[in-house]
Amino acid sequence: MSEPDPPQQQPQYGAYQGGYPPPPPQGGYPPPPQGYPAYPGYPPGPPAPKNGLGIAALVVAIVALLSVFGGIVLGPVAVVLGFLGWNRAKRGEANNGGIAVAGIVLGVLSIIEAIVMIWLAVWGFNEVGGTDYIDCVSRAGNDQEAVQQCAEQFQQRMEDQFSVTLTPTR
Repeated sequence: MSEPDPPQQQPQYGAYQGGYPPPPPQGGYPPPPQGYPAYPGYPPGPPAPKNGLGIAALVVAIVALLSVFGGIVLGPVAVVLGFLGWNRAKRGEANNGGIAVAGIVLGVLSIIEAIVMIWLAVWGFNEVGGTDYIDCVSRAGNDQEAVQQCAEQFQQRMEDQFSVTLTPTR
């Protein structure tokens, strides 16, 4: 009679087939996987919104409003930044379209404010005789006595028009 074959070892299910994994670093956890996406099988998360232009438009517009005459330069900058931020929000790249629109509106208001303030300054200067003073000084040329007389005439006109005394009393 023949002898039976020796029993063969059955492979154990669940055993690691490729050897042992490397030991974890000293912190106890292995480093996160490298590459993008971070975990295979999952889509990458949405990109962070690019809200910088809308925020910049609002900040520049506020500074333009507060600086009064700065609205001439900063107002158009705020409007341009606001439109760029608003277009970015319409494309879905940013989520602060309202802030960008606020920057546009405040930028336009700062331009209007600056124009009105410049107009008022010119009007006021003309009302108090500023153009007469400038004409007098230009006619005086380098004659310091004539320039001083122009200044005294302008000061007297201001005192008469506003019923104030500009000359300090001792």
